[in-house]
Amino acid sequence: MTDDVQLLNQTLAYDGGQIIFQDYGVVVIEPSEPGSKDVVYSCAVHGDETAPIEIVRDMIHGIMRGSIKPVQRTLFLIANPAAIAINKRFVDMNMNRLFSGAHEKGHSPEHKRAANIEHYVSAFFDDAPSGERRRYHYDLHTAIRDSQYEKFGVYPFTHGGPYKKDQLTFLAECGVTTILLNQAPTTTFSYYSVRTHRADAFTVELGKVKPFGENDRSKFAAAEKMFTKLICEAELDLPEFDPQRTKVFDVCRTINRTVEDFKLYFPDDVANFTPFKQGQLLATDGSKEYRVEQAGERIIFPNANVALGQRALLTVVDIPLERLQLV
Repeated sequence: MTDDVQLLNQTLAYDGGQIIFQDYGVVVIEPSEPGSKDVVYSCAVHGDETAPIEIVRDMIHGIMRGSIKPVQRTLFLIANPAAIAINKRFVDMNMNRLFSGAHEKGHSPEHKRAANIEHYVSAFFDDAPSGERRRYHYDLHTAIRDSQYEKFGVYPFTHGGPYKKDQLTFLAECGVTTILLNQAPTTTFSYYSVRTHRADAFTVELGKVKPFGENDRSKFAAAEKMFTKLICEAELDLPEFDPQRTKVFDVCRTINRTVEDFKLYFPDDVANFTPFKQGQLLATDGSKEYRVEQAGERIIFPNANVALGQRALLTVVDIPLERLQLV
């Protein structure tokens, strides 16, 4: 990142405000005359997802150098520095299952860090100026495997609330034109911000996991441009919403691993969003079989090695955007 040891608990000035280094991987941008938005960019909830770390690092460096001049309050979070240090997805636990209070059920480094991160997010939103404001949180990831749709966003459960046209347009401008709807409460970081802080929040998958220095940054150029514009412009000038730009998938089934004897019945290199034939065996959880139930069912996020009780596979189906309540 930066020289964290020297900068920890330090406040630096930039042309237009202050950069506050609150903790390892916790950087708050406070403009002198803040706009009406409070924006959170998080990365490294999984420590080996390097492209988002590079994006956040370079945005912070740009602010320090003066080439990026935010007018919106911004919180940058490098969520799991300990996992980054060992080049692993996590130290002991998948942090993206530990939010919305789930961190209270354990004592691993990830449990403790998730609790601290919730505190920092709450403080950031609570410290905002009074008046009408909009809150945003983009939790940036890269996936373990290839995807038939390279970039996609997970829209957390809205509890009956509408879906936002401006957010779908913003993500499309980032190059994220595939959206997966989450239709139930979860313990992910983005859902925490939706439910606890009423933010517009997304889990944003930008591509595939690669080592530091091996990411083709040109593939993320559109996203980096829009992430920067969001915090540097008083009002973001987005094009008119175009429903033809976005493809939407809905979760069909969540398959959890409940016993040690859990198996997936397709190769490890099968891409996210791969469709399977109706009736095809996808997984066994002990003696229980999971087969494709309907035509067009696709797999996403398969991982047979998750902890017992955690999600090992989702199946999804595409749905017309017209079925959604849009505002």
